[in-house]
Amino acid sequence: MLVASGLSKKFGGKPALSDVSFHVKRGEIYGLLGHNGAGKSTSLGVVLGMVMPDSGDVTIDGISVLRNRSRALRKVGAIFESPAFYDYLSGWDNLKILMGYSGGFDSTAARAVVERVGLSRRIHSKVRTYSHGMRQRLALAQALLPEPEVLLLDEPTDGLDPEGIKWFREFILKLRDERGMTVLFNSHLLAEVELMCDRVAILREGKRVFEGSIGSIQDDTRFFEVDFEPWGIACGLVHSAGGEVRAVGRISLPATVDPAALVETLVRAGVGIRSFSPMRRSLEDLYMEILNSAGSPN
Repeated sequence: MLVASGLSKKFGGKPALSDVSFHVKRGEIYGLLGHNGAGKSTSLGVVLGMVMPDSGDVTIDGISVLRNRSRALRKVGAIFESPAFYDYLSGWDNLKILMGYSGGFDSTAARAVVERVGLSRRIHSKVRTYSHGMRQRLALAQALLPEPEVLLLDEPTDGLDPEGIKWFREFILKLRDERGMTVLFNSHLLAEVELMCDRVAILREGKRVFEGSIGSIQDDTRFFEVDFEPWGIACGLVHSAGGEVRAVGRISLPATVDPAALVETLVRAGVGIRSFSPMRRSLEDLYMEILNSAGSPN
């Protein structure tokens, strides 16, 4: 549904994107991850035709954003950077004005979307009285009013409280499951991304360093939380057995290594074992491994 191919962009001579490519399948939720300055928002800006790349292209349902922006973006709704509204007007009047910019206001469709995002009781109140969460819901209503096939979201849960984050997650999942919506968003909340996304790409200093499914995080390598004493001798034995020490108190073993055999080896060597517990590898684990393997970002 959405394909980014070889995107490169420099600002003031400094690379913001370096040959970044990714593709989003129809009806999936895809996340862009990375530290501040990694290129997430620049990527979304290129997809929206708001940032002109030095090279590369983006197509939405086969239509090039660079060559035919208006036609490509007919299928797209977006929340990009901080949503801006006329604070002295009501939410309803803001929707009228914003939709007027893109071809007209349908009051019936607007009422349905406002109800869907849970703003019916406050839609006629002035936006300056809205909480941050209500502003995000209004922005979501505006993004959904064109009845898009693709939804682009730039840090959509930033600043929301836990209740707001949970509501947003469930809402987006429902859009995908019930309407087949294709969603591309960036975020630094790794736990939420793991709960929402089908696939992710990790950007680091303008380069894509990983792309894969959430399910692929759980590979044949098994992770364990451990408490060994003495730690140094235990680490040497873990390495000798074919395992890796990921951090203090955390090791990994390939499928070919029997954890029971490792425990027996440690005990025979006089290593005290206070704990040895299997753990689920998370998106955060993968993210930190990738960043640490390349060194800390500037």
